[in-house]
Amino acid sequence: MIFVDADHIVRTDMKELMDMDLQGKPLAYTPFCDNNKEMDGFRFWKSGFWKDHLRGRPYHISALYVVDLVKLRQTAGGDQLRVVYDNLSRDPNSLANLDQDLPNYAQHQVPIFSLPQEWLWCESWCGNKTKSKAKTIDLCNNPMTKEPKLSMASRIVSEWTQYDEEVRNFTETVLQADEEKLPPKEMPAKKAAKKVDKDSGEL
Repeated sequence: MIFVDADHIVRTDMKELMDMDLQGKPLAYTPFCDNNKEMDGFRFWKSGFWKDHLRGRPYHISALYVVDLVKLRQTAGGDQLRVVYDNLSRDPNSLANLDQDLPNYAQHQVPIFSLPQEWLWCESWCGNKTKSKAKTIDLCNNPMTKEPKLSMASRIVSEWTQYDEEVRNFTETVLQADEEKLPPKEMPAKKAAKKVDKDSGEL
């Protein structure tokens, strides 16, 4: 199973992930980039609690991940994650970012295969030097600028404008088709009147 965030742009054939050898591990995530030095002060996993807990293991981002369902079931990975969650959820300060913190915290019991860095590029954490090699682009939040994601998309992703236009056109087509199927009394007044005139042949 492959999960991809909705604010993700894929630039490769995802079958590569389906065929990838996860080396016997049930989960696969991409570690956070660390080559954009401007963000060093925001890398919470590099110090304090997370540094001590990870003990040299990377902290992974959850915007894209792979699950080997067979291996997860064989190793009772789901049960182990539930036990860890149950223990952590008793503390209101735990699991601020559940989908990300939980697998990273539990990777001692449920191992994570670290995907190559090009599988998840994010401007905030990765900088621009490695963008050309990116197989997917994640519009992750920038804690410094707090730039809106739609603004970020049009600035960072060259193909975004085309994708956005295609989606808008498709959505308009679907909405228009749905309206044509509604009886006149359920349609907005103007459109209903036009439909009646068209059906009756009156002007």
